[in-house]
Parts: sequence; C-alpha cells; structure tokens
Amino acid sequence: MLPLSLLKTAQSHPMLVELKNGETYNGHLVSCDTWMNINLREVICTSKDGDRFWRMPECYIRGSTIKYLRIPDEVIDMVKEDVQQKTRNRQEMNKQNRGGQNQRGRNQQNRNNAFSGRRDGQGNRQQGQNNRPLAPGNKNPQKKVPK
Repeated sequence: MLPLSLLKTAQSHPMLVELKNGETYNGHLVSCDTWMNINLREVICTSKDGDRFWRMPECYIRGSTIKYLRIPDEVIDMVKEDVQQKTRNRQEMNKQNRGGQNQRGRNQQNRNNAFSGRRDGQGNRQQGQNNRPLAPGNKNPQKKVPK
C-alpha cells in the first residue's frame, strides 16, 4: 500500500500530523498532492511542549516537514479492500486476455502481426533473402555464375 493512495482515501477523515519540529496538528484532511503537501480544516495545533494550543479554520502543511501521520483504522481497512479488489480485477483481466487452444497468446485483432500486409506468407521482405541488398551486377541471387 502506497502512502499517497492512503492519503487520497483519507480525505475528509480526521488525522493527526506531527512535524519534524515537534508540533502536532489535528484536523480533517481536505487534499494532498504528490509531494505529500496537505491541507487540513478545523485544525487544532499543539506546541512542541504541549502547553499551548491554537485553533485554525484551515492549514497548509508542506510534505517535507512531516514526521508522521496518524490515520483512523477504518481508512487503512478501506485502502486494503481497494488493493484487494484491484488485484482481483487484474487477475480476471489476465485470464480473459490469455489465448485459448491454438491461439499462442496472440491478441485476437492481430495488431502486431508482421505478415499482416501480405497474404503470400512472405511478410515484409522486399529484397533477396534475409533482407540483404543484391549485388549491383547480380540480378538473381539463386543463380550461380560460372568462373
């Protein structure tokens, strides 16, 4: 489980944020971004010593200053269920995309078929065998010239 997926799921839930300098912030998560910067609403800030408190309607916390986050257990359970559901969906999709008998794992549309342009089985060969250019004076590579 990734921390960002956990934070995305925790939106509108209460959480406690402790910063590296020792201050703590209690509030409801409004949003977060990829750098773990977060916005909280209805915030109560506690000083490092725990003797002073501030109430704020909203607060922005830079992700690099966060020491840890305390999130309710129900959010963690929700994320675990989401991860399990996604893995089940991936497994079902993998089963559906496997080729059956004589399919050899090919996609049914044959999008990546190298011979799709020609029907004579020659594929995309244009000059001689192994796609090597012919010698300038030699028009037929199969014909041997006597010495």
